[in-house]
Amino acid sequence: MKITDVQAFPLSFAVPPAEQVSLGIGRTVKRDAVLVRVDTDSGLTGWGEAHAGRAPTVIAELITSTLRPLALGAQADDIDGLWQRIYRLQLASHGTGAAAALALSGLDMALWDLRGKAAGQPLYALLGGTARALPAYAGGISFGYGTPAALVDEALAAQAAGYRALKLRVGLDVDTDVARVRAVREACGRTLDILVDANCAYTLADARRARSAFEALAVGWLEEPFPAHDHRAYLALGKSDELPLAAGENHYLRFDFERLADDDVVTVWQPDLSKCGGLTEALRIAQAADARGILIHPHTSVTGLNVAATLHFLASIPNAGYVEADYSRHNPLRTALCSPVVELDADGRMRPPAGNGLGVAVDERLLSRFPVARGAGYV
Repeated sequence: MKITDVQAFPLSFAVPPAEQVSLGIGRTVKRDAVLVRVDTDSGLTGWGEAHAGRAPTVIAELITSTLRPLALGAQADDIDGLWQRIYRLQLASHGTGAAAALALSGLDMALWDLRGKAAGQPLYALLGGTARALPAYAGGISFGYGTPAALVDEALAAQAAGYRALKLRVGLDVDTDVARVRAVREACGRTLDILVDANCAYTLADARRARSAFEALAVGWLEEPFPAHDHRAYLALGKSDELPLAAGENHYLRFDFERLADDDVVTVWQPDLSKCGGLTEALRIAQAADARGILIHPHTSVTGLNVAATLHFLASIPNAGYVEADYSRHNPLRTALCSPVVELDADGRMRPPAGNGLGVAVDERLLSRFPVARGAGYV
């Protein structure tokens, strides 16, 4: 089964004003994704999602102009061989770094979709897993910087919908952040697992103050208080057994995670299958984490393809943690473009789709409804 074509589709949709959420990086006004389609001489087609990196046309062009020529004519089932070829020729030397990792992630996901379809198996089964139920937390572009009262209403609605965990955005100022988390804790009780994400917005002094307060509120983890590359800040903040530090969505390839392991401060790892080098690399990252007793709680991207791939991945590894459920109120790239839409069960869990490969169908008729929009996604 040889690869005959690779296509990239940069997509965008505007977020309606009533659905816009403010985070540590600004107010979201649009969302982007890049879908990758791989065709073969067998007639089978695979689909994957590359994270747009806030530059969807750039990632799509990289796939089309650089990865496509490297992939054409290759055996579609030689995923590791093609991964190594792209790594050697595009990432390891004089390449485009993180952008190439995003692009490779989408291609790699599409190849795994193909492998499952060719084998007539769901991806979790191909990987030796089972369709087990996986705990989910309500995340994505949601639970922004609303007032404590509005945030409590949102959190109670998520809890009523079946979620046993949710992730709140922090990073404004410590006093406001703590007040908002306290309001949710008091309203929702101790049975709800509250996680917080600072979107890289804290100073070291902020993080030290916030961590002490969050520990008292039984917060499950503090995510990305600093940018991923600011190793000194993470080391200076140090490790906590009561409030673990989480990171990984902005770490690329296993080498970034090896640095996390060496520093031994971040103990919640969150690779994104549309960013970290694809499922191929995520499996290596998970193995390294398992050897250190670390659970994997993946970050998820925009479309149903990434959600499905993440569920298959978690269902096949021994150190699976939470799956991040997209609790965004408006995301047609998940709810309209891809089917079936994975839903939460009554126990706050999700299962991987049952179909072959990723088990997700892309409605290609809808691609034209989401033309790529240039400009910043956050203001």
